[in-house]
Amino acid sequence: MTAIHNELLERVRHSLADEGAEPTPARVAAAVRAEGRLLGHDDVLELVDTLRRDAFGAGPLDALLREPEVTDIVVNRPDAVYIDRGDGLERTAVSFSDERDVRRLAQRLAAAGGRRLDDASPFVDVRLHDGTRFHAVLSPIAHPGTVLSLRVPARRAFTLEMLQVCGTLTPVAAGLLRDLVDARLAFLVSGGTGSGKTTLLATLLSLIGGRERLVLVEDVAELRPEHDHVVGLEARPPNVEGAGTITVRDLVRQALRMRPDRLVVGEVRGAEVVDLLAALNTGHEGGCGTLHANSAGDVPARLEALGVAAGLGRQAVHSQLASAVQVVVHVVRPQRGPRFVSEIAILRVRADGLVGCQPAVRFHPDGTAATGPGADRLKHLLRGADEQLSGS
Repeated sequence: MTAIHNELLERVRHSLADEGAEPTPARVAAAVRAEGRLLGHDDVLELVDTLRRDAFGAGPLDALLREPEVTDIVVNRPDAVYIDRGDGLERTAVSFSDERDVRRLAQRLAAAGGRRLDDASPFVDVRLHDGTRFHAVLSPIAHPGTVLSLRVPARRAFTLEMLQVCGTLTPVAAGLLRDLVDARLAFLVSGGTGSGKTTLLATLLSLIGGRERLVLVEDVAELRPEHDHVVGLEARPPNVEGAGTITVRDLVRQALRMRPDRLVVGEVRGAEVVDLLAALNTGHEGGCGTLHANSAGDVPARLEALGVAAGLGRQAVHSQLASAVQVVVHVVRPQRGPRFVSEIAILRVRADGLVGCQPAVRFHPDGTAATGPGADRLKHLLRGADEQLSGS
């Protein structure tokens, strides 16, 4: 704020809090007069807007959340607020008054999501009412101050054509991904944090025919495909007493009883990999999900690590994986430029009995593509599905 001193703002805030009053223009003006100050009409309205954002919205971050291209907001310090519009982080002119303001906003947003955030529980990850994924770590665990991260959900489902326009897909990649969905092949979208895995998966789910039933299982609900028949299941963290947990693994088991035509796990990150692999081996074609991985080639090792941690032996993981997942679509986020699909690869059993990853097509930032050793196998998988569909 420029016209209103922070000290006055703080006094008015405490005055209204003591009265339990909503910050209406009349009440704010009265509180200002009680402090021995006189403000013009515009300054009073500015103060009202600030107090309302503090009480009901995301405070100084509200304007950033309304920007249509913003995908992420991070707060490193009261005077260091960054946004990502899809082309890397950029610093904004937005700032908080001090560390207390950042902490207060973090605790209020956590409470709005039904979670506790204090010195005893100094970090939180929660979905807000508008779908924004909110994460916070309080000081002094985080330093130099409380750190906030907000992942803004896609305001609309992208089409393949839209992803081509923004540089995520080439026409060749778009065609292959459409064929992949039509062929009902099981696939994973891999990539790093913020690479666009969820956006791409939602786009591909939107291509599925309306007669199919999609059951989505997510730790935090983020997928929003444009589809006529979607059922979503969302995990639940423990409450303040430590009870009431519902895990993704619990939900995968429930989803199998809900007659899914496509079983979708928004992010494979834990023991649910066991149930997902089992499901994809028992007639649930076309299942899919996302997975954090540095490259498509790292996907078998990531799944092995998750499966072994959940109690499966190494050979058992690879045995299940060999027939459960057929294709990996890898997405990257370069330091500059748009996120893009860099590779489509296939999973194959190696001579040692373990599953490895073979590149089928690699895509470069300049739009060119190169085929790899898995190209023929990918064509065979797509062609075989076409032949089954045509009855030949």
